[in-house]
Amino acid sequence: MNILMPQLGETVAEGKITRWFKAAGDAVQPGDNLFEIETDKVSMEVPATEAGILSEIRVAEGEIAPVGAVVGVIGAAGGVPAAGAAAMAAAAAKPTAAPVAAPPAADRAPSAARAPQPPIKLDPFFEVRTPARNFGPARLSGGVTVTPLARRLASEAGIDLSTLRGSGPHGRIVARDVASAPRPAPRAMLAEGATADQVKALFDPAGYEEIPLDAMRRTIAARLQQAKQTVPHFYLTADFTIDRLIAVREEANAAAPKDRDGRPAFKLSLNDFIIRALALALQRVPAANAVWAGDRILRFTHSDIGVAVAVDGGLIAPVIRNAETKSLSAISAAMKDLAGRARDKKLKPAEYQGGASAISNLGMYGVREFAAIINPPQSTILAVGAARRQAVEKADGGVAFASMLTATLSCDHRVVDGALGAELLAAVKALIEQPVTMLV
Repeated sequence: MNILMPQLGETVAEGKITRWFKAAGDAVQPGDNLFEIETDKVSMEVPATEAGILSEIRVAEGEIAPVGAVVGVIGAAGGVPAAGAAAMAAAAAKPTAAPVAAPPAADRAPSAARAPQPPIKLDPFFEVRTPARNFGPARLSGGVTVTPLARRLASEAGIDLSTLRGSGPHGRIVARDVASAPRPAPRAMLAEGATADQVKALFDPAGYEEIPLDAMRRTIAARLQQAKQTVPHFYLTADFTIDRLIAVREEANAAAPKDRDGRPAFKLSLNDFIIRALALALQRVPAANAVWAGDRILRFTHSDIGVAVAVDGGLIAPVIRNAETKSLSAISAAMKDLAGRARDKKLKPAEYQGGASAISNLGMYGVREFAAIINPPQSTILAVGAARRQAVEKADGGVAFASMLTATLSCDHRVVDGALGAELLAAVKALIEQPVTMLV
Protein backbone atom coordinates (compact mmCIF):
# COMPACT_ATOMS: atom_id res chain seq x y z
CA MET A 1 0.00 0.00 0.00
CA ASN A 2 1.38 3.39 -0.99
CA ILE A 3 1.41 6.17 1.60
CA LEU A 4 0.55 9.46 -0.09
CA MET A 5 1.23 13.06 0.82
CA PRO A 6 -2.27 14.25 1.87
CA GLN A 7 -4.14 17.27 0.52
CA LEU A 8 -4.88 19.62 3.41
CA GLY A 9 -6.46 22.57 1.65
CA GLU A 10 -7.41 23.87 -1.74
CA THR A 11 -4.29 26.02 -2.07
CA VAL A 12 -1.85 23.56 -0.50
CA ALA A 13 0.36 22.03 -3.17
CA GLU A 14 3.11 20.41 -1.14
CA GLY A 15 4.25 19.42 2.33
CA LYS A 16 7.49 18.92 4.21
CA ILE A 17 8.06 15.77 6.26
CA THR A 18 9.59 16.93 9.53
CA ARG A 19 9.64 13.58 11.34
CA TRP A 20 9.07 9.85 10.76
CA PHE A 21 7.67 8.07 13.82
CA LYS A 22 8.33 4.66 12.25
CA ALA A 23 11.45 3.26 10.61
CA ALA A 24 11.58 0.98 7.60
CA GLY A 25 10.80 -2.55 8.76
CA ASP A 26 8.61 -1.48 11.71
CA ALA A 27 5.17 -2.99 12.13
CA VAL A 28 2.26 -0.55 12.03
CA GLN A 29 -1.31 -0.79 13.22
CA PRO A 30 -4.29 1.37 12.28
CA GLY A 31 -4.04 4.65 14.21
CA ASP A 32 -0.25 4.49 14.67
CA ASN A 33 1.34 7.82 13.74
CA LEU A 34 3.54 7.32 10.69
CA PHE A 35 5.01 10.75 10.08
CA GLU A 36 4.60 14.44 10.78
CA ILE A 37 4.24 16.97 7.98
CA GLU A 38 4.40 20.73 7.77
CA THR A 39 2.67 22.58 4.95
CA ASP A 40 2.30 26.23 4.05
CA LYS A 41 -0.47 26.53 6.63
CA VAL A 42 -0.47 23.73 9.18
CA SER A 43 1.46 21.03 10.99
CA MET A 44 -0.03 17.58 11.48
CA GLU A 45 0.63 13.93 12.25
CA VAL A 46 -0.45 11.34 9.70
CA PRO A 47 -1.58 7.93 11.03
CA ALA A 48 -1.80 4.55 9.36
CA THR A 49 -5.22 3.29 8.34
CA GLU A 50 -4.13 -0.29 7.68
CA ALA A 51 -1.94 -2.87 9.42
CA GLY A 52 1.29 -4.01 7.84
CA ILE A 53 5.03 -3.42 7.69
CA LEU A 54 6.57 -0.06 6.75
CA SER A 55 8.68 -1.54 3.98
CA GLU A 56 9.99 1.66 2.37
CA ILE A 57 10.47 5.38 3.12
CA ARG A 58 10.73 7.39 -0.10
CA VAL A 59 10.69 10.95 1.27
CA ALA A 60 13.14 11.47 4.12
CA GLU A 61 12.85 13.88 7.06
CA GLY A 62 13.37 17.47 5.94
CA GLU A 63 12.37 16.80 2.32
CA ILE A 64 9.42 18.39 0.51
CA ALA A 65 6.99 16.41 -1.66
CA PRO A 66 3.95 17.49 -3.69
CA VAL A 67 0.43 16.48 -2.67
CA GLY A 68 -0.37 12.96 -3.85
CA ALA A 69 3.28 11.87 -4.05
CA VAL A 70 4.17 8.47 -2.62
CA VAL A 71 6.18 9.12 0.55
CA GLY A 72 6.37 5.53 1.78
CA VAL A 73 5.06 1.99 1.29
CA ILE A 74 3.33 -0.37 3.73
CA GLY A 75 3.79 -4.00 2.79
CA ALA A 76 1.94 -7.15 3.81
CA ALA A 77 2.20 -8.41 7.39
CA GLY A 78 2.14 -12.16 8.10
CA GLY A 79 1.36 -13.01 4.50
CA VAL A 80 -1.92 -11.09 4.49
CA PRO A 81 -1.89 -8.43 1.74
CA ALA A 82 -2.33 -4.89 2.97
CA ALA A 83 -5.20 -2.84 1.60
CA GLY A 84 -4.67 -0.75 -1.49
CA ALA A 85 -3.67 2.86 -1.58
CA ALA A 86 -7.14 4.15 -2.31
CA ALA A 87 -8.42 3.95 1.26
CA MET A 88 -5.31 5.65 2.63
CA ALA A 89 -5.43 8.40 0.05
CA ALA A 90 -9.12 9.01 0.57
CA ALA A 91 -8.77 9.15 4.35
CA ALA A 92 -5.80 11.51 4.18
CA ALA A 93 -7.20 13.78 1.50
CA LYS A 94 -10.76 14.30 2.72
CA PRO A 95 -12.17 15.46 6.07
CA THR A 96 -14.52 13.02 7.77
CA ALA A 97 -17.18 15.66 8.22
CA ALA A 98 -19.54 16.16 5.29
CA PRO A 99 -18.34 19.04 3.10
CA VAL A 100 -20.36 22.22 3.06
CA ALA A 101 -21.52 23.30 -0.38
CA ALA A 102 -19.77 26.42 -1.58
CA PRO A 103 -21.91 29.51 -2.31
CA PRO A 104 -22.27 30.71 -5.89
CA ALA A 105 -19.24 32.46 -7.27
CA ALA A 106 -21.01 35.81 -7.31
CA ASP A 107 -21.69 35.59 -3.57
CA ARG A 108 -18.18 34.62 -2.50
CA ALA A 109 -16.23 37.13 -0.45
CA PRO A 110 -12.66 38.01 -1.55
CA SER A 111 -10.11 35.49 -0.27
CA ALA A 112 -8.44 38.14 1.91
CA ALA A 113 -11.68 38.60 3.85
CA ARG A 114 -12.39 34.93 4.49
CA ALA A 115 -12.79 34.01 8.13
CA PRO A 116 -10.22 31.53 9.56
CA GLN A 117 -11.38 27.95 9.24
CA PRO A 118 -11.41 25.58 12.23
CA PRO A 119 -8.92 22.68 12.38
CA ILE A 120 -9.55 20.14 9.63
CA LYS A 121 -10.55 16.69 10.93
CA LEU A 122 -8.89 14.05 8.79
CA ASP A 123 -9.99 11.00 10.72
CA PRO A 124 -10.78 10.08 14.34
CA PHE A 125 -7.13 9.53 15.21
CA PHE A 126 -5.63 12.96 14.61
CA GLU A 127 -6.33 16.64 14.11
CA VAL A 128 -4.49 19.27 12.14
CA ARG A 129 -2.67 21.76 14.38
CA THR A 130 -2.83 25.37 13.27
CA PRO A 131 -0.46 27.53 15.35
CA ALA A 132 -1.14 31.23 15.07
CA ARG A 133 2.31 31.87 13.63
CA ASN A 134 1.61 29.52 10.69
CA PHE A 135 -2.01 30.43 10.07
CA GLY A 136 -1.95 32.11 6.69
CA PRO A 137 0.19 33.70 4.00
CA ALA A 138 1.97 36.99 4.63
CA ARG A 139 1.99 39.79 2.08
CA LEU A 140 5.13 41.42 0.69
CA SER A 141 5.27 44.92 -0.70
CA GLY A 142 3.77 44.93 -4.18
CA GLY A 143 0.91 42.64 -3.21
CA VAL A 144 2.81 39.32 -3.50
CA THR A 145 1.92 36.82 -0.77
CA VAL A 146 4.25 34.29 0.89
CA THR A 147 3.17 31.14 2.67
CA PRO A 148 4.39 30.68 6.26
CA LEU A 149 6.45 27.61 5.36
CA ALA A 150 8.15 29.44 2.51
CA ARG A 151 8.88 32.40 4.79
CA ARG A 152 10.43 30.16 7.45
CA LEU A 153 12.54 28.23 4.95
CA ALA A 154 13.75 31.48 3.40
CA SER A 155 14.67 32.85 6.83
CA GLU A 156 16.64 29.71 7.69
CA ALA A 157 18.50 29.82 4.37
CA GLY A 158 19.08 33.60 4.39
CA ILE A 159 17.17 34.10 1.11
CA ASP A 160 15.65 37.50 0.28
CA LEU A 161 12.01 36.79 -0.58
CA SER A 162 11.76 39.93 -2.69
CA THR A 163 14.11 38.32 -5.21
CA LEU A 164 11.84 35.31 -5.80
CA ARG A 165 9.03 34.82 -8.32
CA GLY A 166 6.12 32.85 -6.91
CA SER A 167 4.80 29.77 -8.68
CA GLY A 168 1.75 29.26 -6.45
CA PRO A 169 -1.81 30.43 -7.02
CA HIS A 170 -1.95 34.15 -7.97
CA GLY A 171 1.84 34.37 -7.90
CA ARG A 172 2.13 33.26 -4.27
CA ILE A 173 5.64 32.29 -3.14
CA VAL A 174 5.55 28.70 -1.88
CA ALA A 175 8.12 26.35 -0.39
CA ARG A 176 9.25 24.93 -3.73
CA ASP A 177 10.21 28.44 -4.88
CA VAL A 178 12.51 28.77 -1.85
CA ALA A 179 13.89 25.26 -2.29
CA SER A 180 14.89 25.98 -5.90
CA ALA A 181 16.39 29.42 -5.18
CA PRO A 182 20.20 29.78 -5.12
CA ARG A 183 21.66 29.86 -1.61
CA PRO A 184 23.64 32.95 -0.62
CA ALA A 185 27.08 32.69 0.94
CA PRO A 186 26.87 32.27 4.76
CA ARG A 187 26.89 35.66 6.50
CA ALA A 188 27.30 34.68 10.14
CA MET A 189 30.55 32.73 9.88
CA LEU A 190 33.27 32.32 7.28
CA ALA A 191 35.63 29.40 6.95
CA GLU A 192 39.16 29.91 8.17
CA GLY A 193 41.24 31.56 5.49
CA ALA A 194 38.43 33.62 3.92
CA THR A 195 39.72 36.20 1.47
CA ALA A 196 39.38 39.93 1.94
CA ASP A 197 36.89 40.06 -0.92
CA GLN A 198 34.71 37.39 0.75
CA VAL A 199 34.63 39.36 4.01
CA LYS A 200 34.05 42.71 2.28
CA ALA A 201 31.12 41.25 0.36
CA LEU A 202 29.19 40.97 3.64
CA PHE A 203 29.20 44.72 4.31
CA ASP A 204 28.13 47.98 2.73
CA PRO A 205 31.25 49.50 1.08
CA ALA A 206 30.20 52.95 2.28
CA GLY A 207 30.24 51.86 5.90
CA TYR A 208 33.92 51.06 6.51
CA GLU A 209 37.49 52.01 5.69
CA GLU A 210 40.30 49.54 5.04
CA ILE A 211 43.27 49.54 7.43
CA PRO A 212 46.31 47.72 6.01
CA LEU A 213 48.06 45.36 8.43
CA ASP A 214 51.56 46.25 9.54
CA ALA A 215 54.12 43.65 10.56
CA MET A 216 53.26 43.95 14.26
CA ARG A 217 49.52 43.35 13.80
CA ARG A 218 50.21 40.39 11.49
CA THR A 219 52.50 38.85 14.10
CA ILE A 220 50.02 39.43 16.93
CA ALA A 221 47.19 37.89 14.90
CA ALA A 222 49.21 34.83 13.92
CA ARG A 223 50.72 34.14 17.35
CA LEU A 224 47.56 34.62 19.41
CA GLN A 225 45.40 32.64 17.00
CA GLN A 226 47.93 29.82 17.19
CA ALA A 227 48.08 30.14 20.98
CA LYS A 228 44.32 29.94 21.46
CA GLN A 229 44.01 27.00 19.07
CA THR A 230 46.99 24.94 20.25
CA VAL A 231 47.55 25.80 23.92
CA PRO A 232 45.06 24.14 26.32
CA HIS A 233 44.20 27.14 28.50
CA PHE A 234 42.56 27.00 31.90
CA TYR A 235 41.98 29.88 34.32
CA LEU A 236 42.28 30.48 38.05
CA THR A 237 41.00 33.66 39.74
CA ALA A 238 41.69 35.10 43.18
CA ASP A 239 41.04 38.34 45.08
CA PHE A 240 44.00 40.07 46.74
CA THR A 241 43.73 42.40 49.74
CA ILE A 242 46.20 45.21 49.01
CA ASP A 243 45.87 47.67 51.92
CA ARG A 244 49.31 46.73 53.26
CA LEU A 245 50.85 46.90 49.79
CA ILE A 246 49.43 50.39 49.23
CA ALA A 247 50.80 51.53 52.58
CA VAL A 248 54.28 50.09 51.89
CA ARG A 249 54.31 51.64 48.41
CA GLU A 250 53.38 55.08 49.73
CA GLU A 251 56.02 54.87 52.45
CA ALA A 252 58.71 53.70 50.00
CA ASN A 253 57.91 56.47 47.52
CA ALA A 254 57.93 59.07 50.29
CA ALA A 255 61.36 57.85 51.43
CA ALA A 256 62.89 57.78 47.93
CA PRO A 257 66.06 59.88 47.68
CA LYS A 258 65.83 63.14 45.70
CA ASP A 259 68.19 64.58 43.12
CA ARG A 260 69.35 68.21 43.02
CA ASP A 261 66.10 69.28 41.39
CA GLY A 262 64.03 67.57 44.06
CA ARG A 263 62.89 64.74 41.79
CA PRO A 264 62.64 61.32 43.46
CA ALA A 265 65.08 58.62 42.37
CA PHE A 266 62.17 56.24 41.79
CA LYS A 267 58.40 56.04 42.03
CA LEU A 268 57.09 52.55 42.59
CA SER A 269 53.83 51.45 40.99
CA LEU A 270 51.50 48.64 42.00
CA ASN A 271 52.66 46.83 38.88
CA ASP A 272 56.25 46.85 40.12
CA PHE A 273 55.16 44.97 43.24
CA ILE A 274 53.14 42.50 41.17
CA ILE A 275 56.13 41.81 38.89
CA ARG A 276 58.34 41.05 41.87
CA ALA A 277 55.62 38.98 43.55
CA LEU A 278 55.25 36.76 40.47
CA ALA A 279 59.02 36.44 40.12
CA LEU A 280 59.41 35.33 43.76
CA ALA A 281 56.36 33.05 43.53
CA LEU A 282 57.97 31.19 40.61
CA GLN A 283 60.99 30.61 42.85
CA ARG A 284 58.73 29.23 45.59
CA VAL A 285 56.90 27.01 43.07
CA PRO A 286 59.75 26.03 40.71
CA ALA A 287 57.68 23.41 38.82
CA ALA A 288 55.60 26.27 37.40
CA ASN A 289 58.71 28.15 36.21
CA ALA A 290 58.74 26.16 32.99
CA VAL A 291 57.62 26.07 29.36
CA TRP A 292 56.45 23.45 26.87
CA ALA A 293 59.08 22.45 24.28
CA GLY A 294 57.32 19.96 22.02
CA ASP A 295 58.55 16.64 23.40
CA ARG A 296 59.81 17.94 26.77
CA ILE A 297 59.41 20.62 29.44
CA LEU A 298 62.09 23.24 30.09
CA ARG A 299 62.35 24.27 33.73
CA PHE A 300 64.27 27.48 34.53
CA THR A 301 66.53 28.64 37.32
CA HIS A 302 65.68 32.34 37.15
CA SER A 303 62.33 34.11 36.83
CA ASP A 304 62.07 35.95 33.52
CA ILE A 305 58.81 37.93 33.49
CA GLY A 306 57.21 39.46 30.42
CA VAL A 307 55.10 42.58 30.95
CA ALA A 308 52.49 43.55 28.35
CA VAL A 309 52.86 47.11 27.07
CA ALA A 310 50.27 48.78 24.83
CA VAL A 311 51.94 50.47 21.86
CA ASP A 312 50.61 52.24 18.80
CA GLY A 313 48.90 49.59 16.68
CA GLY A 314 49.33 46.64 19.00
CA LEU A 315 50.90 45.06 22.03
CA ILE A 316 54.36 43.88 23.00
CA ALA A 317 55.68 42.21 26.15
CA PRO A 318 59.31 43.05 26.98
CA VAL A 319 60.92 40.64 29.42
CA ILE A 320 62.55 41.57 32.73
CA ARG A 321 65.35 39.02 33.15
CA ASN A 322 66.23 37.52 36.54
CA ALA A 323 63.41 39.51 38.10
CA GLU A 324 63.64 37.64 41.39
CA THR A 325 67.16 39.09 41.91
CA LYS A 326 66.11 42.71 41.33
CA SER A 327 64.90 45.15 43.94
CA LEU A 328 61.58 46.93 43.51
CA SER A 329 63.39 50.12 42.48
CA ALA A 330 65.47 48.19 39.92
CA ILE A 331 62.33 46.55 38.52
CA SER A 332 60.67 49.97 38.30
CA ALA A 333 63.65 51.47 36.41
CA ALA A 334 63.90 48.47 34.05
CA MET A 335 60.17 48.60 33.33
CA LYS A 336 60.24 52.32 32.52
CA ASP A 337 63.19 51.82 30.15
CA LEU A 338 61.68 48.81 28.37
CA ALA A 339 58.22 50.36 28.05
CA GLY A 340 59.65 53.60 26.63
CA ARG A 341 61.73 51.81 24.01
CA ALA A 342 58.82 49.49 23.22
CA ARG A 343 56.61 52.48 22.37
CA ASP A 344 59.42 53.88 20.20
CA LYS A 345 59.81 50.43 18.56
CA LYS A 346 63.45 50.26 19.56
CA LEU A 347 63.48 46.96 21.45
CA LYS A 348 65.88 44.24 20.39
CA PRO A 349 64.42 40.75 19.80
CA ALA A 350 66.29 39.40 22.84
CA GLU A 351 64.39 41.92 24.99
CA TYR A 352 60.91 40.61 24.16
CA GLN A 353 61.53 36.92 23.46
CA GLY A 354 61.44 34.07 25.96
CA GLY A 355 60.29 34.19 29.55
CA ALA A 356 58.28 31.59 31.44
CA SER A 357 55.44 33.85 32.57
CA ALA A 358 53.98 37.29 31.96
CA ILE A 359 51.74 39.98 33.43
CA SER A 360 48.97 41.93 31.70
CA ASN A 361 47.55 44.78 33.78
CA LEU A 362 44.40 46.60 32.64
CA GLY A 363 43.64 48.14 36.02
CA MET A 364 44.49 51.63 34.76
CA TYR A 365 41.54 51.30 32.34
CA GLY A 366 39.10 50.45 35.11
CA VAL A 367 38.81 46.77 34.10
CA ARG A 368 37.85 44.76 37.16
CA GLU A 369 38.63 41.27 35.90
CA PHE A 370 39.69 39.55 32.68
CA ALA A 371 41.56 36.49 31.36
CA ALA A 372 44.61 36.91 29.14
CA ILE A 373 45.84 34.68 26.30
CA ILE A 374 49.16 32.95 26.92
CA ASN A 375 52.01 34.06 24.66
CA PRO A 376 53.92 30.88 23.66
CA PRO A 377 56.29 29.48 24.67
CA GLN A 378 55.37 30.97 28.05
CA SER A 379 53.16 28.70 30.16
CA THR A 380 51.33 31.24 32.34
CA ILE A 381 50.15 34.84 32.30
CA LEU A 382 48.68 36.83 35.20
CA ALA A 383 45.84 39.20 34.26
CA VAL A 384 45.46 42.01 36.81
CA GLY A 385 42.38 44.17 37.28
CA ALA A 386 41.75 47.54 38.91
CA ALA A 387 42.07 48.19 42.63
CA ARG A 388 38.76 48.90 44.37
CA ARG A 389 37.27 49.47 47.80
CA GLN A 390 35.03 46.64 48.93
CA ALA A 391 33.16 45.63 52.07
CA VAL A 392 34.67 42.50 53.63
CA GLU A 393 33.95 40.42 56.72
CA LYS A 394 36.46 40.72 59.55
CA ALA A 395 37.70 37.87 61.72
CA ASP A 396 35.34 38.88 64.54
CA GLY A 397 32.31 38.80 62.21
CA GLY A 398 32.16 42.55 61.71
CA VAL A 399 32.29 44.35 58.37
CA ALA A 400 34.97 46.73 57.16
CA PHE A 401 36.11 48.21 53.89
CA ALA A 402 39.31 46.98 52.26
CA SER A 403 41.26 47.70 49.09
CA MET A 404 41.02 44.71 46.76
CA LEU A 405 42.07 43.68 43.29
CA THR A 406 41.25 40.59 41.24
CA ALA A 407 43.83 38.60 39.29
CA THR A 408 43.33 35.67 36.90
CA LEU A 409 46.12 33.23 36.11
CA SER A 410 45.91 31.63 32.65
CA CYS A 411 47.77 28.31 32.54
CA ASP A 412 49.01 25.96 29.83
CA HIS A 413 47.66 22.63 31.05
CA ARG A 414 50.49 20.76 29.33
CA VAL A 415 52.95 22.31 31.79
CA VAL A 416 50.93 23.55 34.75
CA ASP A 417 48.19 21.33 36.18
CA GLY A 418 45.30 22.72 38.21
CA ALA A 419 46.86 22.10 41.61
CA LEU A 420 50.21 23.52 40.50
CA GLY A 421 48.54 26.63 39.08
CA ALA A 422 46.59 27.09 42.30
CA GLU A 423 49.81 26.79 44.30
CA LEU A 424 51.47 29.45 42.16
CA LEU A 425 48.52 31.84 42.45
CA ALA A 426 48.41 31.28 46.23
CA ALA A 427 52.12 32.16 46.44
CA VAL A 428 51.51 35.40 44.52
CA LYS A 429 48.59 36.24 46.81
CA ALA A 430 50.68 35.65 49.96
CA LEU A 431 53.43 37.96 48.73
CA ILE A 432 50.99 40.69 47.65
CA GLU A 433 49.15 40.60 50.97
CA GLN A 434 52.39 40.55 52.98
CA PRO A 435 54.50 42.96 50.93
CA VAL A 436 57.26 43.26 53.54
CA THR A 437 58.40 39.78 52.47
CA MET A 438 59.23 41.22 49.05
CA LEU A 439 61.67 43.71 50.55
CA VAL A 440 64.13 41.15 51.88
